[in-house]
Amino acid sequence: MQHMGKLICSNLGARMDSEPKRWRILADVLYDLGTGLEVLSPLCPHLFLEVAGLGNFAKGMAVVAARATRLPIYSSFAKEGNLSDLFAKGEAISTLFNVVGLGVGIHLASTVCSSMQGKLIAGPLLSIIHVFSVVEEMRAAPINTLNPQRTAMIVADFLKTGKVSSPADLRYREDLLFPGRLIEDAGNVKVGRALHKVVKPSKLQEWKEIFPEEKFVLSHGNKWTDMLLEHNATAEDALRGWLVAAYATSMEKSFHEPSASMLQDAYDKMNSIFTPFLNELQAKGWHTDRFLDGTGSRFAF
Repeated sequence: MQHMGKLICSNLGARMDSEPKRWRILADVLYDLGTGLEVLSPLCPHLFLEVAGLGNFAKGMAVVAARATRLPIYSSFAKEGNLSDLFAKGEAISTLFNVVGLGVGIHLASTVCSSMQGKLIAGPLLSIIHVFSVVEEMRAAPINTLNPQRTAMIVADFLKTGKVSSPADLRYREDLLFPGRLIEDAGNVKVGRALHKVVKPSKLQEWKEIFPEEKFVLSHGNKWTDMLLEHNATAEDALRGWLVAAYATSMEKSFHEPSASMLQDAYDKMNSIFTPFLNELQAKGWHTDRFLDGTGSRFAF
């Protein structure tokens, strides 16, 4: 069951790249859930194998998610190619606290947790402390890769203040539970929906004829603007599309009705500010060579 959990979780790697902090928290929740099921399994001897197996299934998924998200989080702290050193220090800290936790666990097992009632009280309490600590740790960790949520926050801040936010500026503002929420100030952009749900082939061809060099397609709807990216699009392409969508939405609010030239005006405005915007973005430490949109759909001609 644990191996099965590992294999199933390995298919979710692209989502972990996009939202490593969210999946790191989920990994610890799953691990604590699996441990709890193992503790409870003696209470139902007729279902012992099923309960213990389900617990190991959850722990298998947790192990893969925790290991997979460790590297992108460590990468944000690497400054001069010292990723191996960071990884080694992280393992040392983990080993230290595992030893301390083992000693505390042995002490609890012979005192408070010697009975099942004690385990049922101490287990959830320790789990709450554990998950709370991980949430605070993940909130404090800055991630310097661009995903849909962080891109939208950067664009929204730039349009409101004219300044580019750094990874450290955004870390406490990220929504780790619902990262897919729309941000109105950034144009209510939604990335990665299936092509056939967003735009017709004829409209796609028209867009490519108007903007032949761009690797994004925008489709304005009533509630949000869909953005589709080509399969080889980078974070720079995503930023260009996001700025066009945000400027077009802002213009639509000002004029109260869309016009044929509005998109072209938004595109021209984006081009006029994009080079200094990108330079400042890179100076702040953001990686613009790739856009991590998880399992979002992309297109190719």
